[in-house]
Amino acid sequence: MSFKQLEADDFVISADSVSSTLWSTGNPTLSTFFTSSVQEASTSGDYYLNIYNTGSDLSGSAIHFAIAYGNSLGSGSENFNQAVDGKSPTSTVYGQFQNLVLGDENTDFTFGTITSSEFYALSFERARYKEKLFLKSLTLTISGSSGSVTLTDDSAYASSVIFKEAGRVYQLISGSAGTKNSSLNENGYTANSGSYGWFLPDIGTILLNPLALADFAVSGGIGLEYSGSAPATAAPNVTPMSSLFNAISGSGVFTINSEETITSNYVFVRPRSSEFNYSENPSFISGSTGEVIYSDFINNPQTYITTVGLYNDTNELLAVAKLSRPLTKDFTKEALVRVKLDF
Repeated sequence: MSFKQLEADDFVISADSVSSTLWSTGNPTLSTFFTSSVQEASTSGDYYLNIYNTGSDLSGSAIHFAIAYGNSLGSGSENFNQAVDGKSPTSTVYGQFQNLVLGDENTDFTFGTITSSEFYALSFERARYKEKLFLKSLTLTISGSSGSVTLTDDSAYASSVIFKEAGRVYQLISGSAGTKNSSLNENGYTANSGSYGWFLPDIGTILLNPLALADFAVSGGIGLEYSGSAPATAAPNVTPMSSLFNAISGSGVFTINSEETITSNYVFVRPRSSEFNYSENPSFISGSTGEVIYSDFINNPQTYITTVGLYNDTNELLAVAKLSRPLTKDFTKEALVRVKLDF
């Protein structure tokens, strides 16, 4: 084993963006949606519903995202204490997302030009979206009593990127795969109820605007019924989370991809013609005289490089690279071995 000090120009760092499917099926589109009756009946069911790709008790079932509803007035769920109005699971959810997304508990969400005191939240399972959601990959169809709407993000049309506490914020518009439906207006949504929500790629979350979805089809909505601070068409017996779940599962089209940056550290190891031509194996050296036992290693030495080890300055082994086949080395040959470290 021989050592060589690496120089600064032996290191090169490269970063590549890689996108992949978000769903466990390997398909970019999820078309079946299931909830868990056990989870719905538990305390957590008052705050959110986990969505599975198949029955939650079946083999291969996995949580893909969760649905929640937030309302600053506490509407849409029962109060924790009937004597204290406005304090319920929905107000708790609203406050949590205020802190997470806005970083200010006194600021409301503004969808397009409309400020709203409520929202639906779709939060993707953390391991699935890896680093972030892939822009212009979203196609989400939601159906209601008066029609359906297909949503995507406006990242392809935004003149500037808006940043909040949770990172980048894009508006949800009518369209698919990053292309807007211009039949509503130039923004891809109607002015009277605001955009369809926010697309938050850096925290793997989609916020939907209930007012825009509850509007009628002629105004770009789908007549979605829910029992929050709803329009007159709302049905009091329909909970917000179950209403949205029915609207998504009824359409069966949810396409989105994840994205991550893979950083690669390239290390170039360059055995020169005069280097690494002798074996460090002690069996080649006479223990009594220190002479080379085999004459071939005196006049015509030849070695075979099979492994490259990377050490730090304190001689600790950090990484090992194996060559696909031994590399012949003598005084007439030089080599260039490129080691790639991904992290």
